[in-house]
Amino acid sequence: MNTELLFSYGTLRLPEVQRNTFGRELDGRPDAIIGYDLDYVTITDPEVVALSGSDRHPILRPSAAPDAAVSGTVFAISTAELAAADDYEVDAYRRISVPLRSGARAWVYVFAE
Repeated sequence: MNTELLFSYGTLRLPEVQRNTFGRELDGRPDAIIGYDLDYVTITDPEVVALSGSDRHPILRPSAAPDAAVSGTVFAISTAELAAADDYEVDAYRRISVPLRSGARAWVYVFAE
């Protein structure tokens, strides 16, 4: 199985979202993304709102602040599970590859400006 690393700072850390999106609960480890600030976006997709329990989801925006960092969890998932995460995320997000504080590279969903 090809393994991808996915960094989550929001609803993909919720067990019910993981079970629905991936068919299982994920094991992860704490990490952080550098150079971003946490903001919030209003979700209008009724399925995503029902699954996550909220229409207000966190989102990452690039930051110029030297100490900008957002804590979260990094998960090892399959390429099929990464595609499922793409399907879960709404159009406000885009997936990019970034270095984490640990030195690992992971996919993360950020604001699709």
